[in-house]
Amino acid sequence: MIDKKWIGHELAVSVLPIERSRLQFFAKAISETDPVYTDAAAARDAGYPDLPAPPTFLFAAELDSGAAFQLLEDLQVPIAKLLHGEQSFTYHRAACVGDTVTVRATVSDIYDKKNGALEFVVKTARAMNQRDELVAELRTVLVCRH
Repeated sequence: MIDKKWIGHELAVSVLPIERSRLQFFAKAISETDPVYTDAAAARDAGYPDLPAPPTFLFAAELDSGAAFQLLEDLQVPIAKLLHGEQSFTYHRAACVGDTVTVRATVSDIYDKKNGALEFVVKTARAMNQRDELVAELRTVLVCRH
């Protein structure tokens, strides 16, 4: 069983620079066809200062920094038993090329279902830009199956 002592645990801070080539690569990888995500002129025409990050891009912050993998190690969740349960984002403003987003995440809940056959870890995070403005709130539910 995942120890509930981890509820309230703060993950290492993750810093994600928003870079043009990475956004374009990500947009291509997810088959995004809206030119707002790949063409700076189209982004400016749409009211952005530069290319905005596609909606799920902020998920990369904790992967890049290793914080997501460190959490699994801390919780002693074997990757072979891990399932992606949920992912949600609440956006407050766009993150665009040139921004640097800092993500601070906390384990907000741990619970089980089916007499412990499934364990759930709920992680919530806030993503702030370099001006200390809230960009997004992120919620992830990880599932460990036994």
